[in-house]
Amino acid sequence: MNVWQKLKKDKMALLSLGIIVSIVFIGIFAPFLAPHDPLAANIKIKFAKVSLSYPFGTDQLGRCILSRLIYGIQTTVFLSIVTMLLTITIGVLLGLMAGYLRGIVGEGILRLCDVLLSFPSEIMILAIVGMLGPGIGNVVMANVASKWAWYTRMIRSLVLEYSDENYIRFAKVAGYSKRYILCKHLFPTILGKVLVLATLDTGWVILNISALSFLGLGVQAPTPEWGMMLNEAKNIMTIRPSLMLAPGLAILIVVAACNFLGDSLRDALDPKHNQIKGMKL
Repeated sequence: MNVWQKLKKDKMALLSLGIIVSIVFIGIFAPFLAPHDPLAANIKIKFAKVSLSYPFGTDQLGRCILSRLIYGIQTTVFLSIVTMLLTITIGVLLGLMAGYLRGIVGEGILRLCDVLLSFPSEIMILAIVGMLGPGIGNVVMANVASKWAWYTRMIRSLVLEYSDENYIRFAKVAGYSKRYILCKHLFPTILGKVLVLATLDTGWVILNISALSFLGLGVQAPTPEWGMMLNEAKNIMTIRPSLMLAPGLAILIVVAACNFLGDSLRDALDPKHNQIKGMKL
């Protein structure tokens, strides 16, 4: 039974996948789906109630909350996806080199990873953003810098696990180059587990980007971003606490969907883990 057939039997996996695909679709077509300009302010209609024109009402500047929520997908979710792609790319390249080539190159990569992993990731992110200043590019750079070493270590361990498999030994005896073995054998073998890790960590990155924006160190106003929306709403929380509801629920739903989908992928790709979990239950 392949992975997709297993996922089709998992209702939570299908629901999570549907939520993520829907969110991405809405973000891509935000200019066509958003009812208003997310940056257009009209102080005359501030704190407008829910209506057909403004389904989620308006904020303290009279901006459409639903429009800002939709456009916020492009910054919060898409930035997280870009961050994970960059992190995975670096982690896979260095992890494959450290695990298969070994020698001086592998040791050098591992020692650099040890240095970076000695710092808590959250502190490193705050330090990098604090030195470079707030901004989208710096947020992405900080998140990649805090996570690539961990991925390099994890992927190296996977490479070491599969390097002694018979088909790898046969490829070596047959005279295939190291590059061929890495690209055609080892990388496809570890790809499934890398996807599981990436799916689980996407939620972590979304929380980090939102948290930095909430603290004023990430995406800056007036750019619509879910963490920034929470930051703006907290200033008027005592008079309009409902303004924190929409971005807060959006973050909660997307992060939960990523975590549930990652768990389902892990169960589908690793039957042994599923059996162990069932024995514990």
